[in-house]
Amino acid sequence: MKILIGTANPGKLREYRELLADIPATFVSTADAGLASLEVDESADTFTGNALIKARAYAQASGLLTLADDSGLAVDALDGAPGVHSARYGGNGLDDRGRRQRLLAALADVPEGQRTARFVCVIALVDPSGEHNETLTEGTVEGRIAFEDREGPVGFGYDAVFIPEGYEESFAQLPGSVKHEMSHRGRAARQMVPVLQRIVGAD
Repeated sequence: MKILIGTANPGKLREYRELLADIPATFVSTADAGLASLEVDESADTFTGNALIKARAYAQASGLLTLADDSGLAVDALDGAPGVHSARYGGNGLDDRGRRQRLLAALADVPEGQRTARFVCVIALVDPSGEHNETLTEGTVEGRIAFEDREGPVGFGYDAVFIPEGYEESFAQLPGSVKHEMSHRGRAARQMVPVLQRIVGAD
């Protein structure tokens, strides 16, 4: 059975293949499904809304059971920004590092105790046949924003500036297995595993 991961982000695709490795299915990318050029307008103002928009669009275009998420970083000192705009924070011309630098600049005068933040991930699973109900799961992880980039061997997006509670290392510096255990995406994915197992088993 093929399941489409509705993302063009290679880091996110890699993480899902790791997190869902026990599901007896083949996880394909949007490129594998010939949808690399499909642009989906993430017009909702919530993570849930955008996750559903993406999953429904990719499921309809591919005809495959589709899993897509919307995730982002919510910083308390910035009133929850960048939030649903995390992937576009600072404008379309910035890469991951540029967005992190933009965030650090916005927090330059914010002291240690006020740099609290959380990662949020909402996963939507959509079956284009309508045989299975749409399913949503959500995961969050609390932490704080570092004062500088803390890059490491893994991670992408804002991982290099996010320090999870109880650690001094950033998500980018922690081993992938440790990150998966506590991350927003890991927590949301683990809730989705039994749903996928039932669907794959039924088919």
